[in-house]
Amino acid sequence: MGSGPLSGVRIIEFAGIGPGPFCGMLLSDMGAEVIRIDRKGARGGSKFDITSRGRRSIALDLKKPEAAETCLKLIEKADALQEGFRPGVMERLGLGPDVCLKRNPKLVYGRMTGWGQTGMLAPAAGHDINYISITGALHAIGRAGEKPVPPLNLVGDFGGGALYLAMGMCAALFEAARSGKGQVIDCAMTDGATSLMAMFFGFTAAGMWNENHGTNMLDGGAHFYDTYETKDGKWISIGSIEPQFYAILREKAGLTEEIWNHQMDRDKWPEMKEKIAAVFRTKTRDEWCAIMEGTDICFAPVLSLREAKDHQHNKDRQTIVEIDGVAHPNVAPRFSRTPSKIQGVAPQIGEHTNEALRDWGFSDAEIAGLQKAGAI
Repeated sequence: MGSGPLSGVRIIEFAGIGPGPFCGMLLSDMGAEVIRIDRKGARGGSKFDITSRGRRSIALDLKKPEAAETCLKLIEKADALQEGFRPGVMERLGLGPDVCLKRNPKLVYGRMTGWGQTGMLAPAAGHDINYISITGALHAIGRAGEKPVPPLNLVGDFGGGALYLAMGMCAALFEAARSGKGQVIDCAMTDGATSLMAMFFGFTAAGMWNENHGTNMLDGGAHFYDTYETKDGKWISIGSIEPQFYAILREKAGLTEEIWNHQMDRDKWPEMKEKIAAVFRTKTRDEWCAIMEGTDICFAPVLSLREAKDHQHNKDRQTIVEIDGVAHPNVAPRFSRTPSKIQGVAPQIGEHTNEALRDWGFSDAEIAGLQKAGAI
């Protein structure tokens, strides 16, 4: 049994890519026993596959009726299920919500797609960049006069998708414990990414947001909220929004001219950005860290992934840990009484088929029958 607040919760995860495994990782990190249903004959399973850590893998041929029935027998004993196929795929496999909830009325059935289960785009293919395009998020990210910049696949796949599905499943599990009834969660990355933009919808309605990106306070338009190159070609970040923090920035950077008195004058921002950029190019990143890090300027060095594991704050909190020579993000968030932990490395596909089936109540004779039928 895993360690964490979800210890004792059993979850069936239908294997997918990107945000699906990441959601499974989060649930596993919090202690849930996650069994992943992989496709029989598929290749995969590597210590570098960090988002697949912490669960066991069963390999099934879901085109075989015996395999679908095996899934349903597992689902009967599960608390939750997560899948990330296009709408209708699980129904065609005979594993749609109606069938599963009939077998297990308390089941939390989590569905994650880019566009959602309904809507004009629901049947279409897409990726993170497309999902955040129709939410306003992508349009808002970019330098002035330049094209929008994709924020990796953090906002759609992982933020708007995996995190919202994990939150939704936890909420539904909590409700099911009280009501005795399960339900279906329709998690669309477009919905989640739009939710993440809530503050900016408010700014827009209040006339506080300019739709020309790269000209606002939080999108790199302001001289006091941006990244700057240092003398050695590295980068630092400044976020001195509040007046008291801006005052410390002025003190530490030697910004004494009269123009710096006009922090919120947008017309002066371009000139001030040029001036402060020149100041930051006079010292190396380490020299600026010695002057500013740990103060209330709201300052940090911009680190690469390899550098991040060696930063003292991350080392103090063990934010990044090494497993089998691979740097892993540690579990998040932290719990005081039921601490989470990484439950193990990524499994080989089908590595635990017999073991997991046996643990979930299948007899040796049933497992032998499934092998004979080619279902496992």
